[in-house]
Amino acid sequence: MASLLKNKIASKSAALKKEIESLLAAHGGKSLGEVTLSQAYGGMRDIKCMVTETSSVDPQEGIRYRGLSIPELQAKLPKAEGGSQPLPEAVFYLLLTGDVPTAAETVEITRAWREREDLPAHVARAIDALPAGTHPMTQLSIGILALQTESIFARRYREGIPKSAHWEAMYDDVILLLGRLPVLAAYIYRRSYKGGKVVGPAAQAGIDWSANLAHMLGFEGEEFRELMRLYLSIHADHEGGNVSAHATHLVGSALSDPYLCLAAGMNGLAGPLHGLANQEVMRWLVGVKQKLGGGVPTKEQLSKFVWDTLNSGQVVPGYGHGVLRVTDPRYLAQREFALRYMPQDENFQIVKMLYEVVPDILTKQGKAKDPWPNVDAHSGVLLVHYGLVEYDFYTVLFGVSRAIGVLASLILDRALGLPLERPKSVTTEWVKQKFA
Repeated sequence: MASLLKNKIASKSAALKKEIESLLAAHGGKSLGEVTLSQAYGGMRDIKCMVTETSSVDPQEGIRYRGLSIPELQAKLPKAEGGSQPLPEAVFYLLLTGDVPTAAETVEITRAWREREDLPAHVARAIDALPAGTHPMTQLSIGILALQTESIFARRYREGIPKSAHWEAMYDDVILLLGRLPVLAAYIYRRSYKGGKVVGPAAQAGIDWSANLAHMLGFEGEEFRELMRLYLSIHADHEGGNVSAHATHLVGSALSDPYLCLAAGMNGLAGPLHGLANQEVMRWLVGVKQKLGGGVPTKEQLSKFVWDTLNSGQVVPGYGHGVLRVTDPRYLAQREFALRYMPQDENFQIVKMLYEVVPDILTKQGKAKDPWPNVDAHSGVLLVHYGLVEYDFYTVLFGVSRAIGVLASLILDRALGLPLERPKSVTTEWVKQKFA
């Protein structure tokens, strides 16, 4: 599998590299758009200054993986036998090549990842040296860095690998890292919440990547496997400007190996304004139930609570997005899952009711640019329904998924020979003189 997929990446990246060279030769001096002072001070919002091949986010359509929307992914990508959710292995293939893989090509990726799922003993020792209450995302970052001792790219770079072969060594590392990442995540979960009683990888060779993660976490049953396939597929990528993707790309531009790059991305994902948001939504939802007396409130009670929340200067977590101006398609994919498997779940009933009342309230308030729910508004209730109630771990699952996209981009960065990223900055004093 590795050689077949490598050959496809080599062919497609060589053609794309020539296309980019032609574009630069013909249009390299043209502007993509002006940067305003507000954008420079405001977190570089909407500044078109990066090119990411794997995905893009349209304000009205949401995320597209290589041009395919979430519903199209669910319809076209290979699935587990009897399943309805796309396999993350197929997502990885799509992001790397732009092609929808066959079932056989998807199975080959599953096999490649599962053949590399042994966790070195020193990684477990590094994690075990941490206090028991260490946040799971801290453990994940440290575990990824501990895996770096076996980096193929780092070793081959020291040996003098030519620049044209950087991407191949990067690819080999990424396959190894994605094979081990679910094992690392499950080890952290079992250590943190299950008394250190580790569950090893599934013995069956045909078990896919998501199903194996479910098994190692300690959850059996086809519904939870399907949830993992859904979760790990829809969180995999979200264009290149989000913190985890940009951090991974930025560190990679220095020719750091995938372990150093992914650890940087995961440290960004751990922030409350990025991946940590999903656990904050679940905490807020539990707080809603407690303050309203438990159970499912009436629509009137919930509407008043939302208004009280906003009037006190707080936000409704899980609503709004930096780019989207419609309901996040990833939210809708999770909603469809809930309607199919857990329509009477109490938490889902509240989430569904919030969807009916919050957008209208936020619109009337007039402050939110985007009054619609994002992916984080829904994911927690699905996990809680099946018994994964440890909120602090949710971002680790997000990280396992996001690794698919950012590492695929990292391979393409090296295949295309993208340079060191080094934007120019100015001081406020310079700005004052400029506009004086």
